[in-house]
Amino acid sequence: MMPARICVLRIEGTNCELETFRSFKRLGAAAEIVHLKQLIGAVKEREKRKLKDYDLLVIPGGFSSGDYIRAGAILAARIRGTLGEDIDDFIQDGKPILGICNGFQVLVEMGLLPGLSDEKIGLQQAALTTNDSARFECRSVYLRHENRGNCVFTKGIEKGRIMKMPCAHAEGKFFISEKGREAYLQLLEENDQIVFRYIDPEGAYASYPWNPNGSVDNIAGICDPSGNILGLMPHPERAFYAYLDSEWPRRAKGGEEGRGAYGDGKAIFEAVLNYLSRKAYI
Repeated sequence: MMPARICVLRIEGTNCELETFRSFKRLGAAAEIVHLKQLIGAVKEREKRKLKDYDLLVIPGGFSSGDYIRAGAILAARIRGTLGEDIDDFIQDGKPILGICNGFQVLVEMGLLPGLSDEKIGLQQAALTTNDSARFECRSVYLRHENRGNCVFTKGIEKGRIMKMPCAHAEGKFFISEKGREAYLQLLEENDQIVFRYIDPEGAYASYPWNPNGSVDNIAGICDPSGNILGLMPHPERAFYAYLDSEWPRRAKGGEEGRGAYGDGKAIFEAVLNYLSRKAYI
């Protein structure tokens, strides 16, 4: 069976594409870093790529187009304007899309997340806005996996599992306007769209600094109703190996058992590749 083909998108300002590419490559996927211009044909013939040839699209972290206007807005508009039909077809084919940090912001700007509209692209229903601290937050955070099995990126990850990953963002606050907020949150729960929530080290929902941005309902990651599109603010690619954890030197020196070679981020990449592998047999 051919390995899954992964398209890791790049434009000016993205800066996490290499780590994301390597995370998939380490697990045997045929990952490729692809510039937006390659997908829209604004390059030499030999460099052109077609989105439909890939099994998974990843929009990585960074500061696409300098995060001018607001985080993710320009890349979202460029994708919508040049690849709108291709993205629609990609989604209709049941192919997954992952947005990490800036990628999450892009997916929300495009209206693909939370994805509660009949329109595939265009209607923005939530926002990722300025952190409550009004500053860039770069720290490790604890997450609880809240999904009940809908999200293809976390199938096989035990519900309630506590995971640790770094975050680095200035506009990571998941926000829904107060008008209709309660109904929206209830719908997200009913649809099993809430994937990760911020918690403190003891496993309780908590405010700053454990919730680094002030996200509504402690939401750190959500999927669309189909479970095929995931956006999250923390960086799983920066938690692929155990030694990437800021606490690793202390734990290693103390000889703690159960450290293992891998960090919690690996599980997300592994889960979606397992899903794609199973799907290939259907």
